[in-house]
Amino acid sequence: MKLGFISDLHLSENMPSVTEGFFNFLNNAAQELSHLYILGDLFEAWIGDDNNSELATNVMQNINHSTRNGLEVFFIHGNRDFLCGQNFAKKSNLKLLPDPFFMNFYDLKIALSHGDDFCTNDLKYIKFKKEVRSSEWQEKFLEKSLNERLKIASNMRDVSQADNKNKDKSIMDVTPKAIDQFFAEHRIDLLIHGHTHRPAIHDIVAQSKNCVLKNAQRVVLGDWNEKGWYAELQGNSLELHSFALPNELSTTNIN
Repeated sequence: MKLGFISDLHLSENMPSVTEGFFNFLNNAAQELSHLYILGDLFEAWIGDDNNSELATNVMQNINHSTRNGLEVFFIHGNRDFLCGQNFAKKSNLKLLPDPFFMNFYDLKIALSHGDDFCTNDLKYIKFKKEVRSSEWQEKFLEKSLNERLKIASNMRDVSQADNKNKDKSIMDVTPKAIDQFFAEHRIDLLIHGHTHRPAIHDIVAQSKNCVLKNAQRVVLGDWNEKGWYAELQGNSLELHSFALPNELSTTNIN
């Protein structure tokens, strides 16, 4: 089995090259995978499963097509697409996962997450997330018309971008304490997440017992902008790939 992991594509009508790159990825590199895990922010915004835009329809159809060719696809919500629900999952033929999600692969204990919960110094974002993830907020939001929701989502993006410009970059990254506590509590060998847009492999001083890797590792997936990114895991071999959009591939091996 070969597992693939992607996040932070932020698909939108304004970035057709990223959408094309994603479809090319599904039709090429993903064909070598048995499982694909999408770790949030597949979309720049998802305003509800009644979203009938051409982009939403094409993305769901392309994912569905890949699953019918044998690829198993799994999805963890991000901060941009937390309203992706069961209808989205059904049309895409994928499975929704909780955040974090734990699994065993060969001798590795792995945790998957979008990653925003590790940014514990971003207090304003934490407060915002608590509000929008509440069932009360979501019920009221989904009662509105599609046009109203589009306007609200657009305004929320504008506010978020303005706030982020004034934040220290370190605030929007994970905090070492949160990462150390997570590894120690769950005794994992590998954590894979996105959200921070800082693709890298970090060695962790292993807090868990019987780690297969020399050190426990944290894999940060990249955002799809000028490049696309995905991690690939086969056995105990981990690789982080980047490719120029739409489909020119290069590889970095990390063990």
